[in-house]
Amino acid sequence: MKKNMGSLDKNIRLFMGVVIISIGYLNQSWWGTIGLVFILTALISWCPAYVPFKFSTIKNNNKK
Repeated sequence: MKKNMGSLDKNIRLFMGVVIISIGYLNQSWWGTIGLVFILTALISWCPAYVPFKFSTIKNNNKK
């Protein structure tokens, strides 16, 4: 599993995950599980939705 998520993307996902989990907790709804997905993908630096499109938010420092 090759990493495809840069640091800005990870930080946004972590923040959004915490917000969504909080909303789910306060409203006693299932939205917290979606927040967990955001946090999980941020922690492993890999988003399965990016794979079919060969998309990556990692900055490439080897550009010529």
